[in-house]
Amino acid sequence: MSVDSSTSPPYLAEVSARNSSATVPEPERTTALAVVASCFGWGLDLFDLFILLFVAPAVGQHFFPSHTPMLSLAGAYASFAVTLLMRPLGSALFGSYSDRLGRKRAMIFAIAGVGIATASFGILPTVETIGIWATVLFLLLRLVQGIFVGGVVASTHVLGTESVPERWRGTMSGLIGGGGAAIGTLLASFAYMAISALFPDEEFTRIGWRFMFFCGLITSAIGLVMFRKLAESPQFQKAAAKHAEAKSAGRGEDTGSPVRALFASRDYRNRFFVNLMLSSGAGAVYYLTAGYLPTYLKLVSKVPAAEASTLMLFGSVAGAVSSLLLGEWSQHIGRKKVFLLTGVLCLVALPLLIVTMASATGFSLIWHALAISFLGSAVFGPLMIFLNERFPVELRATGTGLSWNTGFAVGGIMPTFVSLAAATPAAIPEVLAGFIGAFALLYLLGAVIVPETKGRLKG
Repeated sequence: MSVDSSTSPPYLAEVSARNSSATVPEPERTTALAVVASCFGWGLDLFDLFILLFVAPAVGQHFFPSHTPMLSLAGAYASFAVTLLMRPLGSALFGSYSDRLGRKRAMIFAIAGVGIATASFGILPTVETIGIWATVLFLLLRLVQGIFVGGVVASTHVLGTESVPERWRGTMSGLIGGGGAAIGTLLASFAYMAISALFPDEEFTRIGWRFMFFCGLITSAIGLVMFRKLAESPQFQKAAAKHAEAKSAGRGEDTGSPVRALFASRDYRNRFFVNLMLSSGAGAVYYLTAGYLPTYLKLVSKVPAAEASTLMLFGSVAGAVSSLLLGEWSQHIGRKKVFLLTGVLCLVALPLLIVTMASATGFSLIWHALAISFLGSAVFGPLMIFLNERFPVELRATGTGLSWNTGFAVGGIMPTFVSLAAATPAAIPEVLAGFIGAFALLYLLGAVIVPETKGRLKG
């Protein structure tokens, strides 16, 4: 979908002087930095989210105490869902900022905000100290964190795919989604292994969990240092130059904010709602597999913390490989065919794997965990580039961010409902399998409806 400089909104001209064609960096340097920034930026924010999954039992005890352990755990997962529910608002705010003023600036501000918010959890007083107000403060901080995480999605999920040649856009989609998720999971797993070794057993529940949150400042600081020399995406720079030319010639009308422009158009509005079938299905499948796996290993499989961390490490690698392979495959056979195949596999295989893993031990347990991680991440291999290809450049960050974050917010709530629906840990496998099957079916239905978009990412 091309951008017509005579009819598209001219607000991109605000950055025309800064991003003129005369200042565009070398393509190789731009591409390399964009790849690193998109993957690492998304990984940093998944790290901050995955921290809560590793410390969920401790958080449940200190901020959501209950006589029933499963209700306490459900409270911790509900706080995870609170962050996800705020991500669409973050995408609306930062996506609009990104479409107006650039992907780089939006990403840097969002990453800094996430790091500060994450570290702040480590200094919160607990219920034992200030009662119910500890729960209130925890949830409020989760709301703030969710806005910034939504902002990271709106920038990282566009910057990388806009900066690489057409041949590599499917691969880039899988690399950001799977590679970024793997980076986040690996960092969280390493942090958990180190801190649980320093604060073993009850010491981790008592105080070690605070240091997990403090790690958010370290990773964000690393990211901000890495991104200092990051260039804006070539497609955004090109669009800014076109809008500047149109403005100087007196052509075009300002249609207002990208969010308003997105929902004012019936065509784009319909695209957004259809996108939600895929993104909601993908989000639920992912969070009910990779996201719920630490809890499953601890409560159902009774795996010690060190072994669970190792399994999560290998699982994150399997997920990264899956997303990368399917993203690349979509470059050859198209996005739609990959969605259809992945939907069928997840609908048939994942519920079976979830149920049978309950009795698995030894090598069988390892195989189950790796297969679940592989399929759980396969659902979003080409999803990012598909969403990018659904919107023109001046609406892309907003449209992609809202489509992705709204769907993943719906999916992210599901672990909470699983914990509520499962009266005991023994009931988790069957309940979890049922939820995964339902959302895999939603994903498959979305794959049937959506059009093929390969090759439609236009500047």
